Amino acid sequence: MASNAVALRRVVQRYTPLLLAVVVATAVWASATGDIGVRSPLPGVVALFLAVASGWAAGTVRTRRWPLFLAAVVGWLVLAAAAAGVVASYQAGLRLRGRRLAGYLAAAAVVLTGGVLVGLAVGGVRRITTATSGNVLLLAAGLVGLPLVFGLWVRARRDTLAALRDRADRLEREQEARADRARAEERTRIAREMHDVVAHRVSLMVVHAGALEVTAADATTVEAAALIRTTGRQALTDLREVLGVLRQAGPAVVPERGLDELDELIGESRAAGLRVCRQDEGVPSALPATVGRTAYRVVREALTNVRKHAADAETTVCLRYLADGLEVVVRNGPSGGGPALPGAGQGLLGLRERVELLGGRLAATPEDGGFLVRALIPLADTA
Repeated sequence: MASNAVALRRVVQRYTPLLLAVVVATAVWASATGDIGVRSPLPGVVALFLAVASGWAAGTVRTRRWPLFLAAVVGWLVLAAAAAGVVASYQAGLRLRGRRLAGYLAAAAVVLTGGVLVGLAVGGVRRITTATSGNVLLLAAGLVGLPLVFGLWVRARRDTLAALRDRADRLEREQEARADRARAEERTRIAREMHDVVAHRVSLMVVHAGALEVTAADATTVEAAALIRTTGRQALTDLREVLGVLRQAGPAVVPERGLDELDELIGESRAAGLRVCRQDEGVPSALPATVGRTAYRVVREALTNVRKHAADAETTVCLRYLADGLEVVVRNGPSGGGPALPGAGQGLLGLRERVELLGGRLAATPEDGGFLVRALIPLADTA
């Protein structure tokens, strides 16, 4: 419905000048021939020329006004034709302001006075129509007053609508600014809560792990304590980056890793006790940064799920370099049934959305007692 209204408005705006030109030219010709006014004694070719000139002036009033005002003066004094004068008065009310509008009113009074003098000189029907006091007042109201008032009303309405639109835009900008401030305050609050709750407890874990590393006599315990301490410090570093992002007033840009850090990720998983091996198939090639980050996220989420649900299973990370994309496959075998860590189940949903935004596909299904995560990320339409 809205598109139809816009299309109709465009058609009207496009053909209005032509329609106005035809109406004015026809009205001037009809006035000169006596159909709707005083018949002119001038030759028909003169009346036709004035009618065509008046129509052209009315049709070009959007770009220039003086031809229409001139046509109105000539048409009234020569033919007693009022069509161009009506359009000129409307345009004066619509476009002129201040001194220019006062000048137009003075000029209209002069032209009407000239019409009275011409009517007195010509006599007959012309005198009765344009030179009697009653008709002069009616003509002044009909040719100048009413069109002028209508033009002023249309202009006032347009100014009011423009002011309302400006106010609405200003209110919308203010609302967006308030929303941005609310988001910034919420990010700051979340950052503060994360620092108070998470950072404090992780710091305690790192301190206790360091103490255990120093005091323990068993080599296995020392190694485990060192791993806990290193992992905790890395978690604090990552948490500090996230907190910095949350405190930013502008758009949040979370630092992400790519395929260059994949070996480090696999090494951390091995240090945590996972049996992980990596396989690359195909010819490695330079990949867009978005593809690399997404592939890293797929592997990280898959390995996280393995640690949660099948920490004792053998896991394979495979990267297949295809001609038109990259396939990431993470497959873990059956688990011995050890304890599983709790999870919200939202990681794969967010990961699937991330892959599909790049035009790819992600499948996560059980397979042969284990679990398979396969993501196909195309190279097209990525940056």
